[in-house]
Amino acid sequence: MTTCLSWRLTRYGRFVPGSTGGHSWKIFEAKDDKPEIFLTIVESGYLLVLQGQESLDTIPLLGESQLLKVHQKSDNLMFRLTSKGESHMSRMQFGGRCRAEAIKECSSAVEKLKEYTSVTTQDDTLLPAKPPPAEASAPVIQAGQGKAVEVDPEGSLSIRSLTQHILGETVVTLPRVYHQGSLVQVDLEPVLRVCLLDPSFPAFVEKMEGELEKLLEE
Repeated sequence: MTTCLSWRLTRYGRFVPGSTGGHSWKIFEAKDDKPEIFLTIVESGYLLVLQGQESLDTIPLLGESQLLKVHQKSDNLMFRLTSKGESHMSRMQFGGRCRAEAIKECSSAVEKLKEYTSVTTQDDTLLPAKPPPAEASAPVIQAGQGKAVEVDPEGSLSIRSLTQHILGETVVTLPRVYHQGSLVQVDLEPVLRVCLLDPSFPAFVEKMEGELEKLLEE
């Protein structure tokens, strides 16, 4: 069974390159009536950032070490992932009843991250820009069955919207954050051949589809 560990965040920011040479940060915060934000590390080697049912980020932790840089500064974690010549940068601030507790929570996450990749700390420089205190909302996705949906290329999708896309109920051009990952770089043909030769594989596919249907009912 896959296990995971989670930490509460007060803020998550994603670096958005500007089309005219400028740049900005898209900020998500857990305040007012908005759901809490959690950072989750899955044993299979992925870091997830979730706000309620919405997936804000997915970062693969396994792969070539030079493609992922992680830096801790106080109660903040900063990530820079380079894939296909593009850089994806994000910043996460941990929660706690006081700053000391937030730093402790951040350090706890760092200890887990070190099982997958190296992490620099404190005075080491990683990211050239800092996110402003401004806040931005994630795009809202609404679509009927089989309808094509346009989304913000720098936005994110809810778990329900992703499930509808996988099941073919909607057609979505996935935002840039979903283009990062190590699985898409794997040669899937030999894996698929092994799966198709396994007599239990069709039943597994049916079970997986059933689980996706359950997600739509939540």
